[in-house]
Amino acid sequence: MKKALVIGASGGIGRAVAEELRGRDVEVVTLSRAEDGFDITDEASIEAALKPLDDDFDLVFVATGALTSTRDAPEKSLSDLGADEILAQVSLNAIGPALVLKHWKRRIPRKGRFVFAALSARVGSIGDNGLGGWYSYRTSKAALNALMHGAAVEIGRSRREAIVACLHPGTVATEFTEDYPDHDKVTPLEAAARLIDVIEGLSPAQSGGFFDYAAKEIPW
Repeated sequence: MKKALVIGASGGIGRAVAEELRGRDVEVVTLSRAEDGFDITDEASIEAALKPLDDDFDLVFVATGALTSTRDAPEKSLSDLGADEILAQVSLNAIGPALVLKHWKRRIPRKGRFVFAALSARVGSIGDNGLGGWYSYRTSKAALNALMHGAAVEIGRSRREAIVACLHPGTVATEFTEDYPDHDKVTPLEAAARLIDVIEGLSPAQSGGFFDYAAKEIPW
């Protein structure tokens, strides 16, 4: 990789990904709400932010997202379910990254390796869900996975070396996971290094896949 765009670079993982890439001599451009007023839930904001950028990126990494949007914690049961939270989570975690890809598609080279990576989560796996709960967050990540997989099929028809991937970083020690058990957490920089290793190892044949931090495929 020579040049990367990291979206959501003011968050724990996004900031670490940008730092890790720079440590690997990759030129990095960043976008975030905190530093640039970038709003991934607003298509006009996405289009305006991407328009001035050059076309010579070979990685776009979308690290935006949130565990909740209108409440303090994920739903534990159906009795907690509400339409406002589901819609807000899908808008932020699924539709936003898909709109970034929509407005980046024309920039993807027809020849040469290119990767579009979106930060997903294992809890977005329907096949791996044995616990229930977390309805809105799970749904939003499952929707993200579906959108990215569909886009990979479309993009692959004309850009055969392009890769679209959903990545699960593991449990990372950020504000996002401060209430999680401590024993399985890794630092943001450790997570970033693992994710970049996965990206560097992906092939076009794996485009549209859902992978964890060890490059193992996660069931849909």
